Amino acid sequence: MSNLDRQAVPSVCGGRGFVVAEPVRELLSPRQVRLGESTEVRRLLPNLGRRMIGAWCFVDHYGPDDIADEPGMQVPPHPHIGLQTVSWLHEGEVLHRDSTGSLQTIRPKELGLMTSGRAISHSEESPRPHARLLHGAQLWVALPDAHRHTDPAFEHHPELPTVTAPGLTATVILGALDGTSSPGTAYTPIVGADLALARGTDVRLPLDPDFEYGVLAMSGEIHVDGVPVLPGSMLYLGCGRAELPLRAESDAALMLLGGEPFEEELVMWWNFVGRSHEEITQAREDWAKGTRFGEVKGYDGAPLRAPELPGVPLKPRGRSR
Repeated sequence: MSNLDRQAVPSVCGGRGFVVAEPVRELLSPRQVRLGESTEVRRLLPNLGRRMIGAWCFVDHYGPDDIADEPGMQVPPHPHIGLQTVSWLHEGEVLHRDSTGSLQTIRPKELGLMTSGRAISHSEESPRPHARLLHGAQLWVALPDAHRHTDPAFEHHPELPTVTAPGLTATVILGALDGTSSPGTAYTPIVGADLALARGTDVRLPLDPDFEYGVLAMSGEIHVDGVPVLPGSMLYLGCGRAELPLRAESDAALMLLGGEPFEEELVMWWNFVGRSHEEITQAREDWAKGTRFGEVKGYDGAPLRAPELPGVPLKPRGRSR
């Protein structure tokens, strides 16, 4: 999924200087962003004061939206470098196309994982016809320097492993949770999991104390370490946790995001994750000229135009403003 802001603001993130090395409860409020013709998303990362959770550097939550009489998601071809995209649905379908030739419909609880590597372009749209409701999350994972120039690739994993406890089913989307690993390719120590809790569930989820974590509430009434987290909001948890108390006041769902704090300092602008102003500038020029990023075939519409770069050089710094 693209960052469609026409006044794209650079985000500087990465490095361990702003990692909270102890357990905290920092509630992050979303920013409303229009995505295409009929979809509005809640952007949780990057957020004012909190740029990353492990290697997770971008999180949008959308829906549930009634799109029965709407076109639904319509994101034209656009470029990426230096990241992976994770498409995750609770309701609806998304049709993915990319410049490697991939054509795949992604359905609820299926992993669509795209590795941009050195350069890729893709589009995302609601199929025609499509389901009435659309509800999900779109996330980016920053690639470490050793792998950020790898070949672009797309993976579709319709079946994913689960971890269960009374009243809880955790689907492991990326990385590993409680000794259970996703088949998705990961380049840093990371975890992404979808947690479904039945009403009245009171459980403690095992965590890795060396990871930092956050949870995105998808639906229902949930208390995370005693904090009520409303759907579409995120609670940052810091590091140093061996377990996480969860209590569901209703049937509820949330996403657990975590990982080893990302050491490298990054520059993130529009749909690019790089290391310098010059790298971002070159990527924008290559997209404008139609080179490097390949072609997305079959999409009915023109590619996105890149916004103008800011008038000051982009510099990598720490994980917050």
